[in-house]
Amino acid sequence: MSRIAVFDPFSGASGDMILGALVDAGAPLASIQNAVSRLGIEGISVTSQLANSGAVRGTRVLVESSGDQPSRDWRTIRLLLEESALAPPVRDAALAVFSELAAAEAEAHGEAIEQVHFHEVGAIDSIVDIVGACAGLEALGVDQVASCPIAVGSGWVHSDHGLLPVPAPATAILLAKQTVPIRPDPPDMPQAGELLTPTGAAILGTLATWDVPPYVPSRLGYGFGTRQLPWPNALRVWVGETSRSSPAEGEELLLETNIDDMNPQFYEPLSERLFAAGALDVWLTPISMKKGRPGTIVSAIIPADRRVEVERALFVESTTIGVRATPVSRTRAPRRFETVTTRWGDVRLKLRGWDGRVIGAMPEYDDCLRLSRVSGAPIREIWAEANRLGEVFAGQRWSGQSTDATTRTALSAKPNPGDDDRQDRE
Repeated sequence: MSRIAVFDPFSGASGDMILGALVDAGAPLASIQNAVSRLGIEGISVTSQLANSGAVRGTRVLVESSGDQPSRDWRTIRLLLEESALAPPVRDAALAVFSELAAAEAEAHGEAIEQVHFHEVGAIDSIVDIVGACAGLEALGVDQVASCPIAVGSGWVHSDHGLLPVPAPATAILLAKQTVPIRPDPPDMPQAGELLTPTGAAILGTLATWDVPPYVPSRLGYGFGTRQLPWPNALRVWVGETSRSSPAEGEELLLETNIDDMNPQFYEPLSERLFAAGALDVWLTPISMKKGRPGTIVSAIIPADRRVEVERALFVESTTIGVRATPVSRTRAPRRFETVTTRWGDVRLKLRGWDGRVIGAMPEYDDCLRLSRVSGAPIREIWAEANRLGEVFAGQRWSGQSTDATTRTALSAKPNPGDDDRQDRE
């Protein structure tokens, strides 16, 4: 099982509504304020107040700043986050959200992404909303975020550029790029105006999946917006544990994630941790990601019942913010181990079978390496001798059992002619 937050945007979503919902579900306001303080921006305070509409009760979060705040473009905000003292998972998630928001704003205004000024969305409260939402999810111990379809509203919205249709251009771009499912307005509902803001779309579109798995909720929260509507203007969130059915015996999954911001030296310990967590195989594939950035696909085949442990290793040991899981089926040749005795010691052979016959015998690298380190002999010589001894198995009828000790003794290396003389000379 893993801890999940499931959002229900029946009245849309904005940054402050997401914050309010998380606080109402139990995220400490102090942890959000602490994350905001790590940005190094002076004069920012985050407060909360109880709110209600009819039978729905929840929390409204308010962001206040003292003094004038400078205009900030994407380059400035990115540096602000990268150089902050935020915890790495919070920092990386906030960077991912702002990156999507900046790309949408750039497309909407026909500007280069580095020069984008966020206008309404670029205000200090949106920076706080995004960082605070990521910190709130971290404080709740959430491993996975999911969302139901989003109500976007209808009609028109006032902006610095005049009247705009709902959803506004940047929001519409985010919905299309992130393939966000939209919840249509009921036929008898009055025009709601803008229910989904660009900040709300960026947070949910970047962090959430839209296929809500079975889960058992343990906490419920409502985050209220500032507008008064004929219905509760709130965002609902459930926090609980996923309840995946027990995987069938032998079922396997392919876990994959794309990474473009991690020190390449960290892939070796990441692979070691994945194997230690239960992965059957791990490999890396170089790829080219958006904007030409070089990246790496980390792939792991795992037993389905080790999914939680391997996913945890991926999230903890890498910079990923999401992992894909695909059921896989494999046709595997039967394998068994035999042991041969070389001049330097025992080496295991991995035998493969097919159609009732042995079709290959491969010396175990770790055994050859160990003997090479102990004896000082070149590993290629140890491997070659073990491989030669293993040729006796080729074409034998396949048996699931290893040979007995007598047979293994017979598969020992015989001294080469002149070995004793060579040792005397040495």
